[in-house]
Amino acid sequence: MPTAKTPTPAQRWLRGLAWAAVISAFALIILGGIVRVTGSGLGCGGDWPLCDGRLFPAMTAADIIEYSHRLVASAIVGPLIIATAIVAILRFRREKWLSLTAAIAVLLLLAQGGLGGVTVLTELPGHIVAAHLALAQALLGCLLLILVAAHRRLTTQSAHPELVEGSAARSNPPAADNSPTAPSAKNGRIATAPFPRWAMLSAIAAYLLILSGAAVTATPGALAACPDWPLCQGWTIPLDHLPAVNMFHRIVAALLGLIILYTLHLGLRSGNKADGSNGQATGRGRPNLIRCLSLAGLIALTAQLLVGGLAVWTAFPVELRALHIALATAVWAIMATLALLTYRPLSAHLARE
Repeated sequence: MPTAKTPTPAQRWLRGLAWAAVISAFALIILGGIVRVTGSGLGCGGDWPLCDGRLFPAMTAADIIEYSHRLVASAIVGPLIIATAIVAILRFRREKWLSLTAAIAVLLLLAQGGLGGVTVLTELPGHIVAAHLALAQALLGCLLLILVAAHRRLTTQSAHPELVEGSAARSNPPAADNSPTAPSAKNGRIATAPFPRWAMLSAIAAYLLILSGAAVTATPGALAACPDWPLCQGWTIPLDHLPAVNMFHRIVAALLGLIILYTLHLGLRSGNKADGSNGQATGRGRPNLIRCLSLAGLIALTAQLLVGGLAVWTAFPVELRALHIALATAVWAIMATLALLTYRPLSAHLARE
């Protein structure tokens, strides 16, 4: 079995392609948000896949923004995802879960491209725009799974034996550790701490939070229906339809935000190193990966909250709206990564490789 220090060429290719695919997909989502908040969705005159009936558009601002989004999607993100899937399927075909994930990523990519065309050809109906965003976030989550697996498949057996069903860790539990990711002995068996469950719940919460925000932008007039924050026209629960849609997103954000915040609190209290050193410093003094991601998530979540309020107070400038989408995507990506890093079935499967 390869060790963490000697990855095979195929593993190095998978890691590099997965990193490139995740970064480019994240950038594409941000670029798509810029297209939406600047009103450039029909910058190409409602044509697709051409722009204003031409392969290369005129140099108007709306044309450039919309065409840049299409160009990045077709020339960068698409080829990277396909290349990642090819390596995963051809070189790791024995790992059915990885091949399946790669195949799903390609299917989501094709569906995303088709839905993007439908969005333009139908002149940007709100529900289709929201579905386009939801699909893009799901694709990002799929790519994150491949990325996490590409790195963990070499180290999981030695790094997280306590997460593997049937492993020797049951008969030789690690030293006592009060961290949220450490296992505990119960009735002679290893019981994992609640952090993995909270991380998975928070990843779902972050995704639902994005969907609730998309519902606001998909409802014409709902975004500007609440010119104040945190209340809406002086009400906690407004009675009119448009303010109620807006306020629903804020209430959902508050409730789901508490779930995410608690999970990040557990992550920050973690004492286990990413390499499973049971709280002891590694030879290189490498910081705790879970803790670092939790800190990044806390910063992104706090910034998202502040930017959301500031956007309302400043009459929704496009810069803050685009930043709000970027931060929401960052929170989702971080929580999804935390969930995947600590997801027990994935860890157990990788350890058996």
